[in-house]
Amino acid sequence: MRPFVSSILRRLILAEAIARHGVLALALVVLLHIAALGLMLWSELDIVPKLVFVLTWGLLNFFWLVLLRRPALSAALSLAMVVVLMLVSHFKFETIWMTASFIDIMVIDKDTVAYLWNIFPQLRVGSIIALIVGVPVAILLWRLDPLRLRRRWAVLGFAGCFAASVGVSLWKPVHPGEAFGDENYVSMFVRSGVDSVSIFMAQGYLESDATAVDRLKASQDETCQPPARRPHIILVHDESSFDIRLVPGIKVPEGYGPHFLSFDGKARKFLVEGAGGPTWYTEYNVQAGLSSRSYGQFQFFATRIAAGRVERGLARSLRRCGYNTFTVYPTPGGFLNSRAFYKSTGVETFIDGDDINGGVFEDDRFYFGIGASMIARERERGPMFLHIYLTQNHFPYNYPFREHLTPASWRNPGNKMPEVNEYLRRQAMTERDYADFLARLKRDFPDESFLIVRYGDHQPDFAKLIIDPDIDEKELGRRLMAYDPRYLMTYYAIEGINFSPADLSSALDTLDAPYLPLVIQEAAGLPLDSTFAEQKKILQRCHGLFYGCANGAEARRFNRLLIDAGLIKGM
Repeated sequence: MRPFVSSILRRLILAEAIARHGVLALALVVLLHIAALGLMLWSELDIVPKLVFVLTWGLLNFFWLVLLRRPALSAALSLAMVVVLMLVSHFKFETIWMTASFIDIMVIDKDTVAYLWNIFPQLRVGSIIALIVGVPVAILLWRLDPLRLRRRWAVLGFAGCFAASVGVSLWKPVHPGEAFGDENYVSMFVRSGVDSVSIFMAQGYLESDATAVDRLKASQDETCQPPARRPHIILVHDESSFDIRLVPGIKVPEGYGPHFLSFDGKARKFLVEGAGGPTWYTEYNVQAGLSSRSYGQFQFFATRIAAGRVERGLARSLRRCGYNTFTVYPTPGGFLNSRAFYKSTGVETFIDGDDINGGVFEDDRFYFGIGASMIARERERGPMFLHIYLTQNHFPYNYPFREHLTPASWRNPGNKMPEVNEYLRRQAMTERDYADFLARLKRDFPDESFLIVRYGDHQPDFAKLIIDPDIDEKELGRRLMAYDPRYLMTYYAIEGINFSPADLSSALDTLDAPYLPLVIQEAAGLPLDSTFAEQKKILQRCHGLFYGCANGAEARRFNRLLIDAGLIKGM
């Protein structure tokens, strides 16, 4: 065959192949876009979320087209990113009842990544499978897709989708309550990104005044001259505990209530900053002595942001007075970067769920037993500060937790909501186990003195639904966002063993959670450093409120004082 003829035939065959592959590639592109449309219709529940999804889908496709120019591969990679985001968001919701936010990327830390990687093996398996399947498919699409788009059109498309998505997100900013629904995964992530980045550029992570006239004394220049006998301090985190008699119409067992009383017979109320779940808000309060509300949009990530940045707290102040500081934490320390946060605020020895070989939830006897063993082992080195977490009263309440440990005197009060009865049964278990712990301390350490402070970190998750059952979901959301105290009220209690609390002037009948470190130090008879002395002035001016005083002005001023003193950095 002559070269000219063979050349023509080769070109015809190539053109036919390109045409055939082009039709297949075009069909694949259409199918991928239809798949994305189906995901949008399934997951996005309103017109604005749907619009943001469409713009995001265009944004992703044009991004890959700028790099690759191949529509099929670009659509496949975009679809993969959307699916991964939806899976991660749903997974996060099932774990902590919130969908994924752009802030998850803004404050990413290695401890949290390591925690997720270790605690959820399905992530490892899924990642390996995705690589094994995804890489060959991507290579195949790269080689077989004959379609091309000019880069200048891709750049214009990307810019248009980006501008439109930002505009829509600014026009309809994400409402904080939207994160607590198992839907709108893509639009929630994108809109939260626009919202978070704009807030961060305006004020950083933490609300604070631009300047402050006053100055705090540098902590390194301060000394502590405590009384001759310093008590061991035990801080008990009483999971999800509050006096449920605050809810109208609830039946309680006979004898219910003494658990919430202090040594002087007072029932003191504790105002926390989260309703029905965010334990770490209260952790931030009682460890740093500060308000998680000062983080605004970033409140959910308070402990992760504060780790290594906030160097002021209860444990750090106690170390100044010669205390050895310990925390018994029920879960792996990588959860929400907790280990790094506690170390930052002064905890020297952080013992987590891996160290104690604990399960997801253990009965309270388990943690009290660990605490007693630590006291026996460490008390000779000097006064101890020991923060103990309890978990048996953690949700869910739709099954009997360790039913064989039910107190013999327990009688079901017969509330219509079974979860309430289970909650009360677990509270009875805690009351008994705590009494046993006190008896053990008195028996095993007769020559030691103890100051013990207990607090409820938040109400149980169902409480917000029964405090006022006649309101609709929208009104409930409005009340929660307005920090209605009925949904935030728990308790705190103070007592001593071989020790009488020295000063209870700050232990008000109703106290904002960030003031608890101040109360503990005064009750122990310890001199306050300049930061807590200044905070006591705020307590007195604001009658026990902190962030809620003067619409956050006192908290913003105090944050600036701590920043200027070098105790808050990089915010």
